Amino acid sequence: MATITEALQRAAPATNDLRRTLGTASLQRMEGEGNERKFTLSFSSEEPYERWFGLEILDHAPGAVDLQRINEIGCLLFNHNRDAVIGKINRAWLEGNRGMAEVEFDTDDQSEIIFQKVKSGTLKGVSVGYRIDSLEEVQAGKTSADGRFTGPCEIARKWWPFEISIVSVPADATVGVGREAGHQGTIPLSVYESQLQINKNLIGE
Repeated sequence: MATITEALQRAAPATNDLRRTLGTASLQRMEGEGNERKFTLSFSSEEPYERWFGLEILDHAPGAVDLQRINEIGCLLFNHNRDAVIGKINRAWLEGNRGMAEVEFDTDDQSEIIFQKVKSGTLKGVSVGYRIDSLEEVQAGKTSADGRFTGPCEIARKWWPFEISIVSVPADATVGVGREAGHQGTIPLSVYESQLQINKNLIGE
């Protein structure tokens, strides 16, 4: 297994995964005996983010986010490096249109380094790795099918997170939310679903 030092010296392997980074107020240490290594954090929101194709929004409405994988086998990583596992995700849930999680740092030497930096406030960035299964495209000036968003934008209607990372350099700490990586490996709406949305936009429904 790679050391944290090695993880710092190299970038995470290139993948089709998408990443979304929250800024500096994402981590909160839990109180009480037995919770010394546990933190609660927010790992996602509906804040729009500009990618190469336009604005991307992660839908947090009921049924949009599949938390099964992250709750069953999701890990806490350092800088999205899959060889730098520093803890576990005890549970993940949705609250107020945000993805929330309780994480717990491991006790090995590598994890201890990051835990102490988070504890002291040196490391504050939180990021999530996720994939999108279905997108809704909303044209400029039009409204999304559920009436919640105005175009131009692309809304991730079905998506799933699979890991949470402590990151040393957030993508955009100035606004609290940012994303890295390119728009690859996503599956858009079916032709039928896309045409339905286009028809609604054209007739103003």
